[in-house]
Amino acid sequence: MSSLLDDATEGLLAAGLAEPEPFLREMTEYGRERSFPIVGPAVGRFIRVATTMAGSERVFEFGYGFGYSAAWTAPALPGDGEIHLTDYDPDNLEAAREFLDGAGYGGLASYHEGDAMETFEAVAGTFDQFLIDHDKTQYAAAFERAASRLSDGGIVIADNMMGGPVDPPGVRDALAGGEPIDDATAGIAAYIETVRDHPDFDTALVPLGEGVAVSVKR
Repeated sequence: MSSLLDDATEGLLAAGLAEPEPFLREMTEYGRERSFPIVGPAVGRFIRVATTMAGSERVFEFGYGFGYSAAWTAPALPGDGEIHLTDYDPDNLEAAREFLDGAGYGGLASYHEGDAMETFEAVAGTFDQFLIDHDKTQYAAAFERAASRLSDGGIVIADNMMGGPVDPPGVRDALAGGEPIDDATAGIAAYIETVRDHPDFDTALVPLGEGVAVSVKR
């Protein structure tokens, strides 16, 4: 599940979280069989709870792969809610469509092929929630764009704060003024610094999966 927590804590999480719905178990297996990076059930459950607590109705995802995080989010949205998914790969889009249609949530989803940042500019209106999980070097820029179109009380969730393609000690050192060891680590450090210091947001870092940040707009 995670490299951030010890085995006993991982076991507690596995025992304490409700079993995912069958379609989510299928998606989890699909991702793991293909070594496709997914947030995993613990982070997925966290996203769903956060979506419910925020009362989100309109969601935009900067990068979504084959729709795994969207599948966790969708059950928490109202029947007239929206979730916008972006990805470069048309095969990922088709897989997401099949999974969400099969689970009964296809009517909530809009699928956008291409660059997530360009797609965002083309989709009008404000949102209640953003998920950021694309090119790490673009995280801070995505947050700045999202912040201007986020409803009051809305949330931004970002993955890979403490793992995946980034080096956690390198992020820590970069935040203390050191030189990042690679572009992904630099991007995550810039993101954390941006949300930490933003006057309109409160942010928490959560050591689930590969580490997530959740920022709420005051």
